[in-house]
Amino acid sequence: MKQRSKHFAVKTILIGLFIQLFTVTVSFGQTKAEQIDKLMNLYSDYGQFNGSILVADAGKVIYKKGFGMANMEWNIPNQPDTKHRLGSVTKQFTAMLILQLVEQGKLKLDVPITTYLPDYPKALGDKITIHHLLTHTAGIPNYTSFPNFVKDLSINPYSPEAFVKKFADLPLEFTPGEKFAYSNSGYFLLGYIIEKVSGKTYEQFLQDNILTPLKMNNTGFDHHETILKNRASGYEKNGKNYSNASYLDLSIPYAAGSLYSNVDDLYLWDQALYTEQLLSTKNKELLFNSYIPAGPGQYGYGWFINKAFNGEKNESIIVTEHGGGINGFNTLLSRIPSDKNLVVLLNNTGGTNLNEMSKAIRNILYNKPYSLPKKSLAVAFVDVILEKGIASGLTYFNENKNSNTYAINENEMNTAGYQLLQTGKVKEAIEVFKLNVEAFPKSGNAYDSLGEAYLKNGDKKLAILNYKKSVELDPNNENGKKVLEEISKS
Repeated sequence: MKQRSKHFAVKTILIGLFIQLFTVTVSFGQTKAEQIDKLMNLYSDYGQFNGSILVADAGKVIYKKGFGMANMEWNIPNQPDTKHRLGSVTKQFTAMLILQLVEQGKLKLDVPITTYLPDYPKALGDKITIHHLLTHTAGIPNYTSFPNFVKDLSINPYSPEAFVKKFADLPLEFTPGEKFAYSNSGYFLLGYIIEKVSGKTYEQFLQDNILTPLKMNNTGFDHHETILKNRASGYEKNGKNYSNASYLDLSIPYAAGSLYSNVDDLYLWDQALYTEQLLSTKNKELLFNSYIPAGPGQYGYGWFINKAFNGEKNESIIVTEHGGGINGFNTLLSRIPSDKNLVVLLNNTGGTNLNEMSKAIRNILYNKPYSLPKKSLAVAFVDVILEKGIASGLTYFNENKNSNTYAINENEMNTAGYQLLQTGKVKEAIEVFKLNVEAFPKSGNAYDSLGEAYLKNGDKKLAILNYKKSVELDPNNENGKKVLEEISKS
């Protein structure tokens, strides 16, 4: 689950961070751990990673470290034992709990959810199965995409029953089973079903059936009011500056994203998935089946199933992984079950490119060439604009856009544009957003941001043009559709 309170951040939150990297050859004089340390120190030095990391090779931990600050106000550093909010990494735990109930004979995957939720709207619930919820194929609108989510929903406490009513009556976006569409609503419902069937709260059922058996003593359902030792604070990065992440009531992400953990506990979780301690092998395999195309890979039950090239064996290897994002945090847990390799990345400064870090680490583990990060051109670029004006900024951008020192990153460029927009530099923001559109012409979000800047500048014609392009590229852009509707009425 990924959301922020500020408008600019909400729009950039689901954006992939595509950092342009330069390739380096394998350094045979360094151990794998030394190579990983060099890589991660660069990411940290460039302000692109602030958190905790663990890497296991063939089931054994070879690297574990903290970078940056767990609490910037008190200068408390991140350590391996620092607890981070997990966001959607929570979903794999929810999926495990569901399959445990299946194994106990208390749930069936292929029956309507109204079997377990008799008060759920029958016309809709009779079409949806637990399998649909687990695979994001139910067609239930994703509540974190609602236009009023940040302002009206995210900061208030709800019981599971009360919050389900916020989306239960909404029309399905497609026929269940027809396609994949990521939906936190589906995993929220799974948590509610767990409570109804088990007679326990989701939190207690999780504790009894996963955390206690695995001795995951540093993992749990997060609560804002609880004093939690070694908990990291969440921050949002805006150029070179940081701010405290906006408040989110943890009853909202619930079974879709409310857990916290540290890298050591997530290693225990990874190791348990190779055993029958939590689930029989037959049912455990259901977690990692490829049920539906999802982006470049497939989706199982709470896991993305992707392929990565293994240079040693000259064949593809299966990667099972899931990322997460929640106010001030983003996370990634990536496994290669065939070789018992694991990468855990927990970051507490909002969105950053964990997928690229994980890919580079994976290549190190397999003695393949890997890529080192570059500095953010957007961060340097906006500083020049603020100090010397837009003309100097554009010159700086054009001089450095093809350099080996800097990378053009869509999310960073978008954030830079909003940094200018929020300080009243509308014309400068438009120029930054235009550059982002040029660099990422297939990004609906880039066009949406440019449309917003034009609208703020009073140019409705260009605003409409860019919002329409945004919706064309991203049919799920409900904000863009709403703005176009409002403009047509004005």
